[in-house]
Amino acid sequence: MRPRTLAAMPQRIAIADLRTALPPPKETDPRYLSLEHRSWRNAVLTRAGYCCQRCGAKNCRLFADHIVELKDDPSRALDPLNGQSLCSSCHVKKTVKERNRRFNR
Repeated sequence: MRPRTLAAMPQRIAIADLRTALPPPKETDPRYLSLEHRSWRNAVLTRAGYCCQRCGAKNCRLFADHIVELKDDPSRALDPLNGQSLCSSCHVKKTVKERNRRFNR
């Protein structure tokens, strides 16, 4: 004789398949599309000789980064002296450091 077992109840709540949920499309801040910002970017990269000012990398994607973040002082957004040329690796490191600093205030 077989031992009695409890029958499994059917699942009442469907499992969400999150693989089908796409994140919203990324939207570029209109400030970065302006002619003034493009001129500022070009001035920063030209002054740096189109290389990273931290590690010296050349022939890579470069970012014109604000030394004093826009959230900290928006009045310096287009000041060429407030810009530095960074490769993608250095830019990510600097951005993470600044976010942590701002978060821990």
